[in-house]
Amino acid sequence: MTALRAFAKLNLSLRVRSRDAAGFHPIRSLVQSIDWFDDVAVERAEDADAIEVMGAEEVPAGEDNLAWRAVAALRSAVSARVPLRVVLTKRIPAAAGMGGGSADAAAALVGAAAALGVFADTVRRLAPDLGADVPFCLTGGTAWMEGRGERLTPARMAADYVVAVAVAPFTLATGEVYRRWDALDEPRGASMDSRFLPPSLRHVDDLGNDLTPAAVALRPELADWLADLARLWERPVLMTGSGPAAFALFGDRPEAEDAAAAVRFARASEAALPIDRGWDGDPGGTLPPPPWGVV
Repeated sequence: MTALRAFAKLNLSLRVRSRDAAGFHPIRSLVQSIDWFDDVAVERAEDADAIEVMGAEEVPAGEDNLAWRAVAALRSAVSARVPLRVVLTKRIPAAAGMGGGSADAAAALVGAAAALGVFADTVRRLAPDLGADVPFCLTGGTAWMEGRGERLTPARMAADYVVAVAVAPFTLATGEVYRRWDALDEPRGASMDSRFLPPSLRHVDDLGNDLTPAAVALRPELADWLADLARLWERPVLMTGSGPAAFALFGDRPEAEDAAAAVRFARASEAALPIDRGWDGDPGGTLPPPPWGVV
């Protein structure tokens, strides 16, 4: 069995552009892996395919599960008929804007490749078709993500901050948030004041999330949630992805842990460190250990 940890991501900045000719929204986003993770294990099965999901009743355990779709895509690409078993233990909140499903898919790709003896180039080639965040989650670390998520440029930044992340007690569907963004005539999210940024991020002159106005339009209570967090933490907060998770930057882990522990009525809240990889574990065989990096 190949056992891996699949790490969540935060969009430190997310700028969205108008739909392209194919109906997709090109983006430019500064993305960061953090050490909040799911466990993903993949092994050859004795007789039939199986996927088990623990820790999240709302996450499907079947063909609709993104991790399983990743396994099926890899197996189809290499014309393999070997039955596989996937065990997914969820900790990253679902439908929160933290890329949990994409992280699971990236790790499942790696685990299935290890089980089937497939090389890393095939894994990388399949990632973009599984979802916009999957290529980043496969490489992880810090990167500028552009286009539909397929164009990644590594960004070298010192680990001089810790994040506190809090997830509002409701969910938001990514597709609905983007549709509302269109309907609102493509609003621009507010930028974070650079005075509140750590040194490693002060050269980034535009940290903000264009999807925040659309998320608030769908769930007006999100505006109060973000305002309450900012007051509680005494600093600006930003939404990640299509929400409703939000985060703030702190100088050290104890400070971030105290901030996360102070949040009430959240689906989840944690302190997390920025890390240099999207998944962890030793796949062995045909695959190198992480971090893979952008190629």
